[in-house]
Amino acid sequence: MAQTSLPGTGLLKGLAVTVKHLFKRPATLMYPYERNELAPRTRGVIALMDENCTVCMLCARECPDWCIYIDSHKETVPPAKEGGRARTRNVLDRFAIDFSLCMYCGICVEVCPFDALWWSPEFEYSEYTMDALLHEKDKLREWADTVPPPPALDEGAEAPAEVTEAIAKAEKELEAAAQKEADKAAAAEAATTEAKAGGSGPKKADEPKVAAGEIDQETYDALIAEGKSERIARSKAKAAYVKKEKARLKAEADAGGGDAEAAPTPKAADIKVEAGQIDQETYDALIAEGKTERMARAKAKAAWVKKEKARLAAEAESAAGAGAPAGEEAEPPSPTDAAGSDQAPSTDAPAEEPAATRKLGDVHVEGTGEIDQETYDALIAEGKSERIARAKAKAAWVKKAKQAKLDEEGGA
Repeated sequence: MAQTSLPGTGLLKGLAVTVKHLFKRPATLMYPYERNELAPRTRGVIALMDENCTVCMLCARECPDWCIYIDSHKETVPPAKEGGRARTRNVLDRFAIDFSLCMYCGICVEVCPFDALWWSPEFEYSEYTMDALLHEKDKLREWADTVPPPPALDEGAEAPAEVTEAIAKAEKELEAAAQKEADKAAAAEAATTEAKAGGSGPKKADEPKVAAGEIDQETYDALIAEGKSERIARSKAKAAYVKKEKARLKAEADAGGGDAEAAPTPKAADIKVEAGQIDQETYDALIAEGKTERMARAKAKAAWVKKEKARLAAEAESAAGAGAPAGEEAEPPSPTDAAGSDQAPSTDAPAEEPAATRKLGDVHVEGTGEIDQETYDALIAEGKSERIARAKAKAAWVKKAKQAKLDEEGGA
């Protein structure tokens, strides 16, 4: 005979389960009033950073659902420097993703070579119709603002080259802006002083000009002690150095009277030095930092040229202070000027050859495979890429070869 349970046993078991879960936290959330905390890298929707897009079409070609639509047009970009060649680039007009077809495989994000597509944690973009799920680049760009920043680099890791170049470019622009503001302030202060003095001070055109580059160490240390960033402290210290140097030159000019105008001292920037030697101290320091031998040698050459220019300028200044004639001051830099210039004129050629320079385009040179090593090393020292440095060094070699051929024809 089958055993039968007592009446009401099932009811008691059900009530036991109810009582068991009565004091537990509910598994469901009252969305949208309650929300889960999602992980920062949640794959919600695909976002677009259109400023990084180069219209390479890789994402559209690799998409298995063909749900990405891209339109663009070509524009001619003027050369960055005078004498360069104009180039064309693709400009993005439309970038749309149809999320009614997208299966969120993430292939487009993976194949993008310029990090234009990212996963955004946004997921609340439901619509009442399928047509409304076709989102254009404006909406995709809004979602890109919610993408979290990339994680910090490991200790000792080097930042990507494009990031370093962008930071260096931004720092240069900020320094230039700070220098411009400092020059404006100095000019306004000089104008105020002149107005108070009744116009007896020197004119603005007669103010000494100082090439920026050095810094005023006292100002730099004071700003660093105040908690300013190194970039701001350096830019303000440069402005302070320029201001002090102008005051010093002005005082010397007032003390010397008309002698300063009769025998001007050449500046270090105007002196040309033929590259070739290297500054061993700079070379050893760069090798110790782990730089490549090519990079260390190029920067050491640039450091030697800078020191040589400073030495020649100091010698010229000391000669001017001793009362040397102005004609003798200009003699020492002239051989190095001829050796270090891009046109490399011969020693028998006259100093002024504007006609020969204008006829360089008519000269044909056989072969364009050589490079001008001096130009190559200088560009590498400035941080240019090897491809750009090699191309410009080839152009410099052709220019020098054309000038040499012109000189030979002129001598004949």
